[in-house]
Amino acid sequence: MREACGSAHLKVILETGELATLDNTVRAAWLAMLAGADFIKTSTGKVTPAATPPVALVMLSAVADFAAATGRRVGVKVAGGIRTAKDAIRYLVLVRETAGPQWLTPGLFRIGASSLLNDLLMQRSKQLTGAYAGPDYFTLD
Repeated sequence: MREACGSAHLKVILETGELATLDNTVRAAWLAMLAGADFIKTSTGKVTPAATPPVALVMLSAVADFAAATGRRVGVKVAGGIRTAKDAIRYLVLVRETAGPQWLTPGLFRIGASSLLNDLLMQRSKQLTGAYAGPDYFTLD
């Protein structure tokens, strides 16, 4: 796959909800990175559980260890189950404290959560107006 991608980014979806253990998640992350992945992603967001803080923690630890061992940084994308701004902040803190502040860029960390946008828009509206809009004011999932 790496060869077929050429210069395009290779994102490997681990579907961590199917891997059953955190040890399996670490093994899958390392296999993907050793095979040339530019990004590893928790899941499609369609399988439960999708992204969870423990899964993100072991994936972020794996990319940090991989970078220390090889000098190559691999990105992480968490997807599924991240619905609120508070959820997103938890993941951003996890990234900074585990992999380091250099991962706090779109090139190395991404959140895949379509429902998160609605909450971010609601939070921004609350800042500007002092009142929350209804959840269907901005978008519908």
